[in-house]
Amino acid sequence: MTAPVRWNAGEAACSPPPGETAGCSDFSGPTAAALDALACYDVLDTPSEEAFDRITRLVRRLFSTPIATVTFLDGHRQWFKSRQGLDVPETARNVAFCRIPVQEGRPLVVPDTLADPRFRDNPLVVGSPGLRFYAGAPLRAANGAFIGTLCAMDTRPRSFGAQEIDILLDLARIIEDELELRLLATTDFLTGALSRRAFLDEGQRALNLARRHRYDLSCICFDLDHFKAINDGAGHAAGDAVLAATAGACSALLRKSDIFGRLGGEEFAILLPHASAAEAAGVAEKLRAAIEGQVGASERAIPPVTASFGVSCLSSATTDLAALLAVADEALYGAKARGRNCCVVGAPRGADVAASGRKVLKAGSIVFNLGQSAVDCTVRRLSDAGARLDVVSSEGIPKHFKLSIGSEGFSRACEVVRKEERFVEVAFD
Repeated sequence: MTAPVRWNAGEAACSPPPGETAGCSDFSGPTAAALDALACYDVLDTPSEEAFDRITRLVRRLFSTPIATVTFLDGHRQWFKSRQGLDVPETARNVAFCRIPVQEGRPLVVPDTLADPRFRDNPLVVGSPGLRFYAGAPLRAANGAFIGTLCAMDTRPRSFGAQEIDILLDLARIIEDELELRLLATTDFLTGALSRRAFLDEGQRALNLARRHRYDLSCICFDLDHFKAINDGAGHAAGDAVLAATAGACSALLRKSDIFGRLGGEEFAILLPHASAAEAAGVAEKLRAAIEGQVGASERAIPPVTASFGVSCLSSATTDLAALLAVADEALYGAKARGRNCCVVGAPRGADVAASGRKVLKAGSIVFNLGQSAVDCTVRRLSDAGARLDVVSSEGIPKHFKLSIGSEGFSRACEVVRKEERFVEVAFD
């Protein structure tokens, strides 16, 4: 077993420098290898999945801790693939306890955060959720990079011995195996649809063909409405039965040339070659009616099963599958806003400086105020003309700044062309 990192009250060597925010700010950002692995696994910002939720539930029961997470770190945040006992889906990277086990490549145990000089002023300690205990085991990718953690946390101090650390490490290895299986699987075992990875691979090939031969290609994204209520009320077995029946009902209405995949949880996507947006909307409506007509395959009563749909069509502004899915996904949320159990056709906003760029996953910094201020970001798209940057919050980011990507020695002056709460699109000067 790898020796855990333990910090006692007298160990002040890693205290934050005067005036610097507590919370491990002396630790470096993610390596290029770590971000490459995360991009390969395609796990960030995916829906919750029972395979990971099962582990965090086990952590809570085994260690009697109120909080457990499966956490992955990108350039600007820690994001929780699974969380028990936490309301927020992510926090800023610079306050994440998980940075240390990822940096060190070994478990970290903090018996009492208030007795630790690096954590006693951390916002996650002095504010919500009021952490007093932390234990985290790093998650290692196949390329050897550490990409995240499995964590047990408590709002009171506690001890955590060698046996508990061994158990946490064993559970972390199960998560690592699950990530590798995701790469190997082409079919989702529960629904028979393509796995997420297989759908993305086949989908990009289909999109490339459509662009090369100049024919229509449309995308449908849908997810089941109030699916959590089914799992909570009737149990996960009933939820699994609903997912399988949903996939079966949809498959029966699709052509052999259509590409049908489960993106995660209760979220599905379909690509329809040689189909216009209007034709895809007609297909979506048939699928919606078929799903609504299902009878729950469970002895326990379940709520009515319905789904919300978003539709997009290949255009000059959707240069790759990610962009096509993004438009359909935005339309899906429009359907949710209209009351659910309906279909909405999305329209791309038109070509922009980032749309033509390649999809990437790189750690970056937004630098301004003559180099005195910096905001962590994750570069998601990059072209010669501009970039799209994900941030914890775009509030306070100025109109002009420099984008730095340390792993590539990249630095460019930028102008903001579009800004929303959690991302910024920029044009390079």
